[in-house]
Amino acid sequence: MKFLLNMNLPRLLGRLLEAAGHTWRHVADVGLYKAADQEILAVAKASQEVVITHDLDYGQLLAFSGDTWPSVIIVRQRNIHPRALFETITRNWEGLRPALEAGAVVIIEEGALRIRSLPIGRS
Repeated sequence: MKFLLNMNLPRLLGRLLEAAGHTWRHVADVGLYKAADQEILAVAKASQEVVITHDLDYGQLLAFSGDTWPSVIIVRQRNIHPRALFETITRNWEGLRPALEAGAVVIIEEGALRIRSLPIGRS
């Protein structure tokens, strides 16, 4: 899977994902250092990348947009060390992968994982 890491995440998470067979980019490495969240979503959609972020705005933007892609992982756990984030993602990978491929907002919290299929609030 391809990931786009938001500014609030360290590149070490990307390197760990890469070692597990994924590809990744960091927004700062592709000229999106000061980009608006909507622009980052547009780039991720065009590149078929899943955004990983701490920013709750991404879920709200997708909910109001009606879009079915890109998928977003929002990390809300206390231990934000890249290895802890990587472990959380990989520990839940079998449940996450199909949702992310189909289009979803995934919220990872302490001891909880919420998956909302996209588009949110549409039937």
